[in-house]
Amino acid sequence: MKLLITIDVEEDNWGEYSPDRYTLKNLQKIPELQSLFNEFGIKPTYLINYPVATDPWAIETFSGYLTQGKCEIGMHCHPWNTPPYDECIEICEHNTMLCNLPEELQHLKLAFLHDVICKNFGIVPVSFRAGRWGFGPTVARSLIRLGYSIDTTVTPYVSWNVFHGPDYSSFGNELFRFSAEGLSHKDEKGALLEVPATVGFIQSNFRFCHFLMKAAENRFAGKLHLIGLLDRIRLLNKVWLSPELADANSMIKLAKRMHKNDYPCVNMTFHSTSLLAGLSPFVRTVEMEKRFFQKIREFLEFVHISGWESQTLAQFEGELCRGGCL
Repeated sequence: MKLLITIDVEEDNWGEYSPDRYTLKNLQKIPELQSLFNEFGIKPTYLINYPVATDPWAIETFSGYLTQGKCEIGMHCHPWNTPPYDECIEICEHNTMLCNLPEELQHLKLAFLHDVICKNFGIVPVSFRAGRWGFGPTVARSLIRLGYSIDTTVTPYVSWNVFHGPDYSSFGNELFRFSAEGLSHKDEKGALLEVPATVGFIQSNFRFCHFLMKAAENRFAGKLHLIGLLDRIRLLNKVWLSPELADANSMIKLAKRMHKNDYPCVNMTFHSTSLLAGLSPFVRTVEMEKRFFQKIREFLEFVHISGWESQTLAQFEGELCRGGCL
């Protein structure tokens, strides 16, 4: 079993879609996080956006980790603060989803950020996650044009329609390759490998659990608070492998279930803004910040005891290719 940790490294200003009014205070916690990873021999994939990719402190810090072979740097695009800008495109929630912008503007933004990362870090990134999970066929075409080989935007059993984004509710945790036609066009020879964020259930049959959950979300069941009841009596427990949304015990149970179900990896995800109290809705106080780091530590202790191997996205994809899989 492989452990992947993919972190969206971005500006502090959660929910504020400004091209230039932002701060990067959360980055001060990156050395503490990396120190924790080093303790357990963990190699994370830092998916960085434009404000981070152009910050002198970030360039120096992450370049040092790269030189030491302690991480991978990938691309994470927030369209509202990634040049170029089109004054005819309104900054609104709909347009914070990269996939909703005109295709040529999408490509210009992705190409610009890609070039910035190449120049400032001396690497050619190959892994990607769309900001706010906003992926689509037009994004796929741009990534292939730019030479990317890995996407990690899919959130299994989750729809972002209410936020003007994609619906991933029909996707599970399976790895697959796909072409420039998009995620729905799986192709064993496709240029892009999809490595979903790990979202699943403590119970064994993920797709049946998802079906039950959807049924329980209907109006009548909602009045009975059926989902909460099913969770409490341990008949239906949906878990994100993320310290933002789950405690250590739940993450460990999900990871064990993924292993029993013969998945080749688990992919823990979170945002850098959750490393510092008060910058994300998941970590509001100093005490919650301490608990956040503790949850990561407890999960990594489980991984260490289990003998699982940590890999970056590029390492993982490379091993799959060498093994002739996917």
